[in-house]
Amino acid sequence: MAAPIRRIASYVHPNIRSNLLFTRIGLGLRCTICRYLSTLVGSSHYDLAVIGGGSGGLACAKEAAVYNKQIIVLDHVEPTPNGTEWGLGGTCVNVGCIPKKLMHQASLLGEAIEDSKHYGWQVPSGVNHSWEDMVESVQNHVRSLNWGHRVQLKDKRVEYLNARGSFVDEHTIKAVMRNGNERILTASNVVLATGMRPRYPENVPGAVEHSITSDDLFSLPESPGKTLVIGGSYVALECAGFLSGLGLPTTVMVRSICLRGFDQQMAGMVTNYMEGTGIEFLWQSTPKSLEKNNDGTVSVKWTDSRGNEKTCVFDSVLFAIGREPQTEKLGLENTKVKLHSNGKIQGQNEQSSVPHIYAIGDILEGCNELTPVAIKAGKLLAHRLFGGKLEVMDYEQVATTVFTPLEYSTVGLSEEDAIERYQEDNLEIYHAFYKPLEYTVPDRSSDQCYMKAVCLREGDQRILGLHIVGPYAGEIIQGFAVAIKCGVTYRQLASTVGVHPTCAEELVKLHITKRSGLDPTVTGC
Repeated sequence: MAAPIRRIASYVHPNIRSNLLFTRIGLGLRCTICRYLSTLVGSSHYDLAVIGGGSGGLACAKEAAVYNKQIIVLDHVEPTPNGTEWGLGGTCVNVGCIPKKLMHQASLLGEAIEDSKHYGWQVPSGVNHSWEDMVESVQNHVRSLNWGHRVQLKDKRVEYLNARGSFVDEHTIKAVMRNGNERILTASNVVLATGMRPRYPENVPGAVEHSITSDDLFSLPESPGKTLVIGGSYVALECAGFLSGLGLPTTVMVRSICLRGFDQQMAGMVTNYMEGTGIEFLWQSTPKSLEKNNDGTVSVKWTDSRGNEKTCVFDSVLFAIGREPQTEKLGLENTKVKLHSNGKIQGQNEQSSVPHIYAIGDILEGCNELTPVAIKAGKLLAHRLFGGKLEVMDYEQVATTVFTPLEYSTVGLSEEDAIERYQEDNLEIYHAFYKPLEYTVPDRSSDQCYMKAVCLREGDQRILGLHIVGPYAGEIIQGFAVAIKCGVTYRQLASTVGVHPTCAEELVKLHITKRSGLDPTVTGC
């Protein structure tokens, strides 16, 4: 028996990369041999290997642990060009949702200090913000989450390696540790959850060397100062919004439109409000080069909408022009996993073109690039793999919020998508401008506080999409997302009694249609 086993071992050894014998063996026998070979060649076999320690990968691993399976998580953070790196938890925990929302809150508190004067608070003049204190507090919370994930994995007996994982073949993975040591492991199932990272522009000299991205911003030891944010993505607008709210001069350079893929009327409300707060927008403009000056500032050459070349100097330049899926270094060339032209993994119900290799989160083509989506998909996948359950992830009607100075929340179809799918004559759009009660005493502008319901025109008018621009929009949308998921109609919405006085009640009071041409401005109660 020893000679045949050694012969089989030669086929799976990473330096040989042949699977000829295994292709003629059933999956069950194959896995049995893998387990035996694990001891023979010094590797380990797992029921599930997760490559990527973000929210989706961790959720899948921890949920699968309920079934008493052998599970391993491999996570590696490639440092940014500026040398920034972070701990376990992925983008959301370290350089995304969590620090972004905390800095958004810091910005809102600055607004609240000003508003409080109108409510009788005797606020002393010269109240300043400390970037260093904010970053320290935010990073303390982030590190607590990093540690919490480590503890949870240990408690659930999920093995964790701070290592880069890549395929040797479709069941064999090479793990490269930080110190360069390598380990070979095999797995019956593999989940890829490596997420996305910020993209740098091509053919812009100095872009990589003299700029930062959102991967750097949240742990910068010193204030970024006067900042140019390049891009029209939600990341660009969110970062520009809280930087300006913290008192930093902020400019946004946009090549075409903002919030591509979102309802464009609502996107216009968001940017109009931001411009009203003092954020400068350079529309239809593109960067040409970045050059570091002797005093540490950055000179940016750019072309405006008329093709004129201009130069401006900033303390910091932040690129937020999109994100790239992290699939290049996974060794997918050693598998038959198919990629979309954008580099994402093609699949159905998270299953790739190789039956036992799955993808969840941002690297899956067609997936909403949202943390809760990855978490939900990861948990459902774990239950299908090991619990005999059948429920699959539903990527439709997922709510989300853009945490700009005036928040934008949405669930369901944009007006543009609804028109494309159902035709404009078959739709009824209910809308309203409103003024939050909290804005009245300080007399804050509410010109961009707006909401609309995109409905089918016939019958009870099923609601296809809800959109809100205004304070607390992120908190408002969640309950309405449940209603949309249940197929709520306009008739049901209109028959609901609102909670007064709130911003949310304006949604159930919608009654003016775009078709009518009437003024949709809410007056009084």
